[in-house]
Amino acid sequence: MKIIKKLKKTIVFFLKVTLFASLFAIFFGIFSMDNPWLLDPSRTMGITMVTFTVMGMAFMSIYGGYAIGQQKSKPIIYSLTLATIITDLITHFELSIMNAGAGKHGRFVYEDPHLLLLVIILQILVIIAFTYLGNYIYFLIEPPEKCCVIASSESSLGHVIPKINRFKKQYNIVYKIHYGNRAVFDRIDECDTVFIYDIPESHRNRFIDYCYQNNKHIYYNFEMADVVAMGGKFTTIDDKSFVCHTVKEMTIEQRAVKRLMDISISLVGLIVASPIMLISAIIIKAEDGGKIFYRQKRLTKFGKVFEVLKFRTMKEENSVHKSAAQDDDRITKVGNVLRRFRLDELPQLINILWGDMTLVGPRPEMLENVAEYTSDLPEFSYRLRAKAGLTGLAQISGKYNTSPKDKLVLDLMYIENFSIWSDIKIILQTVTVFFKSSESTEAFGKQENYSFDDKCGSDAE
Repeated sequence: MKIIKKLKKTIVFFLKVTLFASLFAIFFGIFSMDNPWLLDPSRTMGITMVTFTVMGMAFMSIYGGYAIGQQKSKPIIYSLTLATIITDLITHFELSIMNAGAGKHGRFVYEDPHLLLLVIILQILVIIAFTYLGNYIYFLIEPPEKCCVIASSESSLGHVIPKINRFKKQYNIVYKIHYGNRAVFDRIDECDTVFIYDIPESHRNRFIDYCYQNNKHIYYNFEMADVVAMGGKFTTIDDKSFVCHTVKEMTIEQRAVKRLMDISISLVGLIVASPIMLISAIIIKAEDGGKIFYRQKRLTKFGKVFEVLKFRTMKEENSVHKSAAQDDDRITKVGNVLRRFRLDELPQLINILWGDMTLVGPRPEMLENVAEYTSDLPEFSYRLRAKAGLTGLAQISGKYNTSPKDKLVLDLMYIENFSIWSDIKIILQTVTVFFKSSESTEAFGKQENYSFDDKCGSDAE
């Protein structure tokens, strides 16, 4: 078993290569059954195969890839399926163009579209099989890591433990200990992995040093210093090493490209989504006869106030400026469906055309929420260094009820590492939001309670 563990990465790599080769073989094998010429050495064969390979690797990278051992099976299946379908469509479209007017040799592209459907179905079945097999093999080789959670309060435990417990095959929490407990280093010694959450930075650094020294896996939450460091770069002045963090501002070229993307994609989005928007509007009006749209004042770059457009999802008389709670009785039946699939956000494409918003950026918060969050977390105002967006890193990585601090970290990570390519990746990754479980869109609810282990105590220094 020790030898197998050492070969774990090799086994994962072999499964990954075999999976991709299988998807490749299905695509070209099915299409070549009635068209054997497709596999004959030619320009068409070469370009098509290169396109499938390059697009497949690129989109799998964008959507997370074959992340066995890191993710649950369903998210991996959704991501790989989406990446494969996009790859199939691009390759099929290219093949259609290359064979246009090619007589009978090009017929399969136009007359047999069911072949593409067959390819996709077979590929999905292969993805499902490889994902469950891969995770089974991985966790057979690698049992859950023994973990301890070091936190500052029982409230902090309630924030982090439910998240860890969603990955029971990866992590087994054996200790929950207060950072001031005298036995904390002994507990670290007994574990493989240490989670450090919401403790003073001076203590955190001490635990990080100790874990690094003793070869322990470490997870700790971001603080502002970490965000600044991640947005910086290594540099030397003479022979002194520094982290260099410079003020981030978009260049004129970046502003122009970003605005052009906003206009073109929002226009196409409005055209494509117009049937859905029309049906939504009719159903909203039919349910209670109230207004179709809901306007609400939000903040964008430099604290500018604008009115965001949304489909109304709450009873008109109760649409107060207050975030939704779990099982909120203000939400209408239609509103539940619209919120579940994020369709209530579609009118914001109009805000993007007007220039009040951008496609990718920090989500605009209600004025009331900004005041509340900033009073508890002054750094929350840093999000206003960028224009408010329809989607963002916090939307694809977080949930509706992600804490303000975690939203802040994700938004600042986006701002500090901005590039046009990162915008394109986030736009493409936004599609995965629709495949997430209902937990990703749940409203603010009650926090679970956890206690420090009695056998460890919580004797704070």
